[in-house]
Amino acid sequence: MAPVTQALLLANVAVFILQQFAEPLLISYFALWPLNVPPEAGVGFLPWQIVSYSFLHGGLMHLLFNMLALYMFGSDIERVFGQRRFTIYYFVCVISAAVAQLGMAAVGNWPPYPTVGASGGVFGLLLAFGLYFPRRMVMLIFPPIPMPAWLFVTLYGLLELFLGITGTSQGVAHFAHLGGMLGGYLLIRSWRSRSRLR
Repeated sequence: MAPVTQALLLANVAVFILQQFAEPLLISYFALWPLNVPPEAGVGFLPWQIVSYSFLHGGLMHLLFNMLALYMFGSDIERVFGQRRFTIYYFVCVISAAVAQLGMAAVGNWPPYPTVGASGGVFGLLLAFGLYFPRRMVMLIFPPIPMPAWLFVTLYGLLELFLGITGTSQGVAHFAHLGGMLGGYLLIRSWRSRSRLR
């Protein structure tokens, strides 16, 4: 496993273990809270939450799915980008996912609940994998259907958009997932444009 990918995986697991002992405190101060939380609630948005939320998870299955995706796609993308660019890319996706979630929560006037999970960064890695390894075959778990990475990423993105618009699977931050993909796409476009200029 590539070193930054391994470090991110270990950090997420370590924080999840810490959650088992201090979850209420960690959620209060480090989960991503909407901007419109009333002051009397005793919790609310703090600037560092746009990064710290990505190391918290809502349960063991949430952690396992995210870490499986990080393990599957992270190392290949880290070898393409190099350690420094990979780290920048991952956290840009995490931050763009947070911005998308905050924006949609404000526009939709959703009830104040915290967002947690590495999914924004993971969806950014998924997008990069589809762009750099479009013909690599990916096997779905449910149902077990093999398909090229570009098709998998496209279908997954469209599914997230549909679920977000229709409000299906409530409690899942679909627009944060899309925000992670969008942030990753824009950063890759920016890097490619700079390379062409040089």
